[in-house]
Amino acid sequence: MDHVLCAVDLSDEKDAKKILVEACKLTGLYSAKLSIVTVVPDYGSSWVGSFFKEGTLKLATKTAMDALHTLTSEALPEGVRVKHIVKVGNTYEQILETAENIGVDLIIVGAHKPDLASRIVGPNASRVVRFAKASVMVVRV
Repeated sequence: MDHVLCAVDLSDEKDAKKILVEACKLTGLYSAKLSIVTVVPDYGSSWVGSFFKEGTLKLATKTAMDALHTLTSEALPEGVRVKHIVKVGNTYEQILETAENIGVDLIIVGAHKPDLASRIVGPNASRVVRFAKASVMVVRV
């Protein structure tokens, strides 16, 4: 294994840190490269997008990149090299596209532990598992 892509949701920092820590452990075992991706939803071409000021999406992606850097600095040991990636669009599609574009061997995604109300892997994680060309590891958070 040479390259791992870890997908995180910045809206749930606690779970994102857990997923990132597991990804770091795994990349350490294999001396693999680690990339981390988060996806900002796209609203630009929709009717809803007309309610936002111009430049809002650009600001959101910059803020997401800053948050990604903060997350990795807080969750990972000093000196761990990480490539930070922020994409805009549909979450699972952007994760899959990123994985293919950078040529990863493994994609790591998170999913909440099933409870009485939910007995399936989350919709984005499920689609990544179903459609990925690389292996996928689901970390239960």
